[in-house]
Amino acid sequence: MRPLLLLFIVMPILEMWVLISVGQEIGALPTIGLVLLTAVVGLALLRRQGISTVMRAQQKMQAGEMPAKEMAEGIFLAVGGALLLTPGFITDAIGFACLIPGVRHLFLGKLLSHVVVVRTGQYGPHSGPGGEAGRSHDVIEGDYEREDRDGPDQKR
Repeated sequence: MRPLLLLFIVMPILEMWVLISVGQEIGALPTIGLVLLTAVVGLALLRRQGISTVMRAQQKMQAGEMPAKEMAEGIFLAVGGALLLTPGFITDAIGFACLIPGVRHLFLGKLLSHVVVVRTGQYGPHSGPGGEAGRSHDVIEGDYEREDRDGPDQKR
């Protein structure tokens, strides 16, 4: 509950304070221009980083690997883009931190160090360590018959 309180009450108050302070120093129109500039630059960076992340994810999927890191990067990019569209310099700083690859990888490393990952080599319902389907103890081979209402039993 407290993190949400900080997020939705304290952050907007801090953002307004910073915007008013900057506006008093450089003027209202330059402050608005600076907020718009950070949004435009951030969206351009988001587009570039997003395309790069999608390309890497597609390459991993074509190689039969799970693009877990790219999916996590995609979440960071989405959060960063949303923060850059929110007016304010504090959210812009956090948004740019999510979009800069070195900082993003640092955040991801810290986050993923707390996550347990189970890897099986290939992904799929019957994949094993070497990707050998059908070699698991959970797989039971057999035949089945389908009983249709209109016709006799059909063996498949």
